[in-house]
Amino acid sequence: MSLRQFCRNRLANCLAKPSFIRYQYSKSLLPYRTYATSREESLKAKAAVGPFTFKAAALFLGVGSGLLLYFKSEKSKVEKLREQKEAERKKPESFGKPKLGGEYTLTNAETMKPFGSDDLKGKFSLIYFGFTHCPDICPDELDKMAQVVDMAKKEYGQDVLVPVFITCDPRRDTAEIVREYVKDFHPNLIGLTGTDEEVRKVAKLFRVYVSSPPDISEGDDYLVDHSIFFYLMDPQGKFLDCYGQNAEADEVAKSFKSYYEEYKKTH
Repeated sequence: MSLRQFCRNRLANCLAKPSFIRYQYSKSLLPYRTYATSREESLKAKAAVGPFTFKAAALFLGVGSGLLLYFKSEKSKVEKLREQKEAERKKPESFGKPKLGGEYTLTNAETMKPFGSDDLKGKFSLIYFGFTHCPDICPDELDKMAQVVDMAKKEYGQDVLVPVFITCDPRRDTAEIVREYVKDFHPNLIGLTGTDEEVRKVAKLFRVYVSSPPDISEGDDYLVDHSIFFYLMDPQGKFLDCYGQNAEADEVAKSFKSYYEEYKKTH
């Protein structure tokens, strides 16, 4: 068979099988795929960003919330510290205790003899200013004073703390009235009175506020407005502390114990 005849026969066979030609043509002409399958792409993406799961998301949110709370807490601490420093900066400086008390002489209602600051030296004293016509506050405070004195007596002995009542209403509180009045509270309570001028001078030494109604006539019933404090003095007559109406007997006794033991260490 000639070459020419062979080519014709080959061409005729190819034309008789068109699907084969299309397959061969497409197979020979189409380029190779240069991209991965969808599964391969997914695996590569996960490898790039890590395994992001619900557990990881919860952990991320938990850590984020914890950090947020921590920073808020630290910020609050810094603000409080700043406020404390500002308050300390504005706080007025303190230069020891106020100068209360001093030298004075009044009349002992029991002995009718002069009695004053010199007679109290050598012992601790607890001083209260009031008046015998006081309906409730003064009796309550003197009852409390008696309790403190008994507590001190029980722990340290007799006469370690001397209670003193000084009237701030000398116009009505004569020596006889004061003498009977103090007996109702404690056997060791010393009652002092004097002239109006003498009492006011002593009240001024202790910075006690005293106010009586003006234009009082003999026999009038009235109340005296005054400071409500106990004044604790040391055996040298120096002021140690004062206690207001809200202080309980136990608190005052505990405070006295502290001053007493500190004083004994240095004297």
